[in-house]
Amino acid sequence: MFLIYGGSGAIGSAIARALVGAGHACHLVGRDARKVEDTALAVGADFTVGDVTDPAVFKLATEAAGASGSLSGLVYAVGNIRLKPFHRVTPQEAAEDFALNALGALQAVQAARTQLVAGKGAVLLFSTVAVTQGFANHASVAMAKGAVEALTRTLAADMAPNVRVNAIAPSLTLGGMGDKIAGADKIREAIGNAHPLKRLGAGEDMAAMALALLQPGGWTTGQIVNVDGGRGALRVGD
Repeated sequence: MFLIYGGSGAIGSAIARALVGAGHACHLVGRDARKVEDTALAVGADFTVGDVTDPAVFKLATEAAGASGSLSGLVYAVGNIRLKPFHRVTPQEAAEDFALNALGALQAVQAARTQLVAGKGAVLLFSTVAVTQGFANHASVAMAKGAVEALTRTLAADMAPNVRVNAIAPSLTLGGMGDKIAGADKIREAIGNAHPLKRLGAGEDMAAMALALLQPGGWTTGQIVNVDGGRGALRVGD
Protein backbone atom coordinates (compact mmCIF):
# COMPACT_ATOMS: atom_id res chain seq x y z
CA MET A 1 0.00 0.00 0.00
CA PHE A 2 1.23 3.50 -0.93
CA LEU A 3 -0.01 6.47 1.09
CA ILE A 4 -0.24 9.63 -1.04
CA TYR A 5 -0.82 13.04 0.51
CA GLY A 6 -2.09 15.51 -2.05
CA GLY A 7 -3.52 12.53 -3.86
CA SER A 8 -6.17 14.51 -5.74
CA GLY A 9 -3.72 17.11 -7.08
CA ALA A 10 -2.20 17.03 -10.56
CA ILE A 11 1.02 15.38 -9.41
CA GLY A 12 -0.39 13.19 -6.65
CA SER A 13 -3.17 11.79 -8.84
CA ALA A 14 -0.74 11.08 -11.69
CA ILE A 15 1.51 9.16 -9.29
CA ALA A 16 -1.50 7.22 -7.99
CA ARG A 17 -2.53 6.27 -11.53
CA ALA A 18 0.99 5.11 -12.33
CA LEU A 19 1.27 3.05 -9.14
CA VAL A 20 -2.14 1.43 -9.56
CA GLY A 21 -1.30 0.74 -13.20
CA ALA A 22 1.84 -1.04 -12.01
CA GLY A 23 -0.24 -3.24 -9.70
CA HIS A 24 0.12 -1.37 -6.41
CA ALA A 25 -2.65 -0.35 -4.00
CA CYS A 26 -2.92 3.33 -3.06
CA HIS A 27 -4.58 5.37 -0.34
CA LEU A 28 -5.12 9.05 -1.20
CA VAL A 29 -5.36 11.97 1.21
CA GLY A 30 -6.91 15.30 0.24
CA ARG A 31 -8.72 18.19 1.89
CA ASP A 32 -11.45 18.59 -0.75
CA ALA A 33 -13.86 15.75 -0.01
CA ARG A 34 -15.52 15.61 -3.42
CA LYS A 35 -12.28 15.94 -5.35
CA VAL A 36 -10.39 13.26 -3.45
CA GLU A 37 -13.36 10.90 -3.57
CA ASP A 38 -13.77 11.39 -7.33
CA THR A 39 -10.04 10.90 -7.88
CA ALA A 40 -9.93 7.77 -5.75
CA LEU A 41 -12.90 6.31 -7.62
CA ALA A 42 -11.33 7.08 -11.00
CA VAL A 43 -7.95 5.67 -10.02
CA GLY A 44 -9.20 2.69 -8.04
CA ALA A 45 -7.87 3.71 -4.64
CA ASP A 46 -9.02 4.21 -1.06
CA PHE A 47 -9.02 7.69 0.48
CA THR A 48 -9.06 9.83 3.59
CA VAL A 49 -10.42 13.37 3.70
CA GLY A 50 -8.23 15.70 5.72
CA ASP A 51 -6.08 18.84 5.72
CA VAL A 52 -2.36 18.47 6.46
CA THR A 53 -2.51 21.64 8.57
CA ASP A 54 -4.49 19.52 11.07
CA PRO A 55 -2.00 17.24 12.87
CA ALA A 56 -4.74 14.67 13.49
CA VAL A 57 -4.89 13.78 9.79
CA PHE A 58 -1.54 12.01 9.81
CA LYS A 59 -2.51 9.40 12.39
CA LEU A 60 -5.92 8.96 10.77
CA ALA A 61 -4.51 8.46 7.26
CA THR A 62 -1.66 6.21 8.39
CA GLU A 63 -4.01 3.93 10.30
CA ALA A 64 -6.37 3.72 7.33
CA ALA A 65 -3.63 3.01 4.80
CA GLY A 66 -1.40 0.86 6.99
CA ALA A 67 -4.05 -1.36 8.52
CA SER A 68 -1.97 -4.42 7.63
CA GLY A 69 0.90 -3.05 9.70
CA SER A 70 3.14 -2.07 6.81
CA LEU A 71 3.42 0.44 3.97
CA SER A 72 5.31 0.11 0.70
CA GLY A 73 5.73 3.85 0.42
CA LEU A 74 4.64 7.36 1.28
CA VAL A 75 4.36 10.32 -1.10
CA TYR A 76 3.97 13.86 0.20
CA ALA A 77 2.87 15.74 -2.92
CA VAL A 78 1.63 18.79 -1.04
CA GLY A 79 2.77 22.34 -1.59
CA ASN A 80 1.99 25.88 -2.60
CA ILE A 81 3.51 28.68 -4.68
CA ARG A 82 3.36 32.03 -2.89
CA LEU A 83 4.76 34.59 -5.31
CA LYS A 84 5.48 38.04 -3.89
CA PRO A 85 8.48 40.33 -3.30
CA PHE A 86 10.47 39.20 -0.28
CA HIS A 87 9.97 42.48 1.57
CA ARG A 88 6.21 41.92 1.50
CA VAL A 89 6.28 38.37 2.90
CA THR A 90 4.87 38.45 6.42
CA PRO A 91 6.13 36.19 9.23
CA GLN A 92 2.73 34.52 9.28
CA GLU A 93 2.90 33.76 5.54
CA ALA A 94 6.41 32.33 5.85
CA ALA A 95 5.32 30.21 8.80
CA GLU A 96 2.29 28.95 6.86
CA ASP A 97 4.47 27.97 3.89
CA PHE A 98 6.94 26.17 6.15
CA ALA A 99 4.15 24.33 7.96
CA LEU A 100 2.50 23.18 4.74
CA ASN A 101 5.61 22.15 2.83
CA ALA A 102 8.21 21.07 5.38
CA LEU A 103 6.56 20.46 8.76
CA GLY A 104 3.71 18.54 7.13
CA ALA A 105 6.21 16.27 5.37
CA LEU A 106 8.00 15.58 8.66
CA GLN A 107 4.75 14.80 10.46
CA ALA A 108 3.56 12.50 7.67
CA VAL A 109 6.75 10.43 7.85
CA GLN A 110 6.78 10.43 11.65
CA ALA A 111 3.23 9.04 11.74
CA ALA A 112 4.06 6.27 9.25
CA ARG A 113 7.56 5.40 10.46
CA THR A 114 6.67 2.03 12.00
CA GLN A 115 4.66 0.91 8.97
CA LEU A 116 7.33 2.08 6.53
CA VAL A 117 10.07 0.22 8.39
CA ALA A 118 7.92 -2.91 8.49
CA GLY A 119 7.32 -2.70 4.75
CA LYS A 120 10.91 -1.66 3.90
CA GLY A 121 9.21 1.16 2.05
CA ALA A 122 10.23 4.35 0.28
CA VAL A 123 9.39 7.99 0.93
CA LEU A 124 9.05 10.60 -1.81
CA LEU A 125 8.90 14.31 -1.00
CA PHE A 126 8.66 17.34 -3.31
CA SER A 127 10.92 20.37 -3.57
CA THR A 128 11.18 22.94 -6.40
CA VAL A 129 13.78 24.08 -8.91
CA ALA A 130 13.49 27.52 -7.26
CA VAL A 131 15.60 26.26 -4.33
CA THR A 132 18.72 26.15 -6.48
CA GLN A 133 17.90 28.73 -9.17
CA GLY A 134 17.04 31.81 -7.13
CA PHE A 135 13.93 33.08 -8.93
CA ALA A 136 12.59 36.49 -7.98
CA ASN A 137 9.46 36.60 -5.77
CA HIS A 138 9.98 33.02 -4.56
CA ALA A 139 11.55 33.78 -1.16
CA SER A 140 8.96 32.10 1.06
CA VAL A 141 8.34 28.96 -0.97
CA ALA A 142 12.06 28.54 -1.74
CA MET A 143 12.87 28.70 1.99
CA ALA A 144 10.19 26.14 2.77
CA LYS A 145 11.21 23.77 -0.01
CA GLY A 146 14.88 24.22 0.88
CA ALA A 147 13.93 22.79 4.25
CA VAL A 148 12.29 19.85 2.45
CA GLU A 149 15.58 19.09 0.70
CA ALA A 150 17.45 19.14 4.02
CA LEU A 151 14.74 16.96 5.53
CA THR A 152 15.05 14.49 2.66
CA ARG A 153 18.74 13.90 3.30
CA THR A 154 18.33 13.76 7.07
CA LEU A 155 15.46 11.27 6.94
CA ALA A 156 17.41 9.15 4.46
CA ALA A 157 20.23 8.90 7.00
CA ASP A 158 17.91 8.34 9.97
CA MET A 159 15.81 5.64 8.27
CA ALA A 160 18.55 3.69 6.48
CA PRO A 161 18.83 0.85 5.73
CA ASN A 162 15.16 -0.03 5.99
CA VAL A 163 13.53 2.98 4.31
CA ARG A 164 14.74 5.02 1.35
CA VAL A 165 13.93 8.74 1.14
CA ASN A 166 14.21 10.92 -1.98
CA ALA A 167 12.69 14.09 -3.38
CA ILE A 168 11.70 15.40 -6.79
CA ALA A 169 12.33 19.06 -7.60
CA PRO A 170 10.00 20.10 -10.44
CA SER A 171 9.76 23.31 -12.39
CA LEU A 172 6.30 24.75 -13.06
CA THR A 173 3.88 21.89 -13.68
CA LEU A 174 0.47 22.20 -15.31
CA GLY A 175 -2.64 21.44 -13.31
CA GLY A 176 -3.90 23.16 -10.18
CA MET A 177 -1.42 25.82 -9.04
CA GLY A 178 0.48 25.71 -12.32
CA ASP A 179 -2.64 26.56 -14.31
CA LYS A 180 -3.31 29.59 -12.11
CA ILE A 181 0.17 30.97 -12.73
CA ALA A 182 0.35 30.11 -16.43
CA GLY A 183 -3.32 30.37 -17.28
CA ALA A 184 -3.17 32.39 -20.49
CA ASP A 185 -1.77 30.69 -23.60
CA LYS A 186 0.84 33.41 -24.17
CA ILE A 187 2.08 33.21 -20.57
CA ARG A 188 2.18 29.42 -20.75
CA GLU A 189 4.19 29.56 -23.97
CA ALA A 190 6.61 32.14 -22.61
CA ILE A 191 7.31 30.20 -19.42
CA GLY A 192 7.57 26.97 -21.39
CA ASN A 193 10.13 28.52 -23.71
CA ALA A 194 12.31 29.42 -20.71
CA HIS A 195 12.97 25.68 -20.36
CA PRO A 196 15.47 23.92 -22.65
CA LEU A 197 12.78 21.36 -23.55
CA LYS A 198 10.38 24.22 -24.48
CA ARG A 199 7.36 23.12 -22.49
CA LEU A 200 5.96 23.07 -18.99
CA GLY A 201 5.83 19.93 -16.94
CA ALA A 202 2.89 17.57 -16.45
CA GLY A 203 1.90 15.30 -13.61
CA GLU A 204 2.86 12.32 -15.77
CA ASP A 205 6.46 13.59 -15.95
CA MET A 206 6.67 13.46 -12.15
CA ALA A 207 4.90 10.11 -12.02
CA ALA A 208 7.46 8.47 -14.31
CA MET A 209 10.29 9.47 -11.99
CA ALA A 210 8.22 8.63 -8.92
CA LEU A 211 7.77 5.05 -10.11
CA ALA A 212 11.53 4.65 -10.41
CA LEU A 213 12.23 6.13 -6.97
CA LEU A 214 9.47 4.17 -5.24
CA GLN A 215 10.23 0.77 -6.74
CA PRO A 216 10.82 -1.92 -4.09
CA GLY A 217 14.44 -2.75 -3.43
CA GLY A 218 15.87 0.35 -5.10
CA TRP A 219 19.41 1.59 -4.45
CA THR A 220 18.77 5.34 -4.47
CA THR A 221 18.30 7.36 -1.29
CA GLY A 222 18.99 10.87 -0.01
CA GLN A 223 18.74 12.35 -3.51
CA ILE A 224 17.04 15.46 -4.91
CA VAL A 225 16.11 14.65 -8.51
CA ASN A 226 15.28 17.57 -10.80
CA VAL A 227 12.40 16.89 -13.19
CA ASP A 228 12.29 20.36 -14.65
CA GLY A 229 12.71 20.32 -18.42
CA GLY A 230 16.40 21.10 -17.97
CA ARG A 231 15.81 24.48 -16.34
CA GLY A 232 17.86 23.77 -13.24
CA ALA A 233 21.00 22.64 -15.06
CA LEU A 234 21.09 24.04 -18.60
CA ARG A 235 21.38 27.43 -20.22
CA VAL A 236 20.25 27.19 -23.83
CA GLY A 237 20.40 30.21 -26.11
CA ASP A 238 21.81 32.67 -23.53
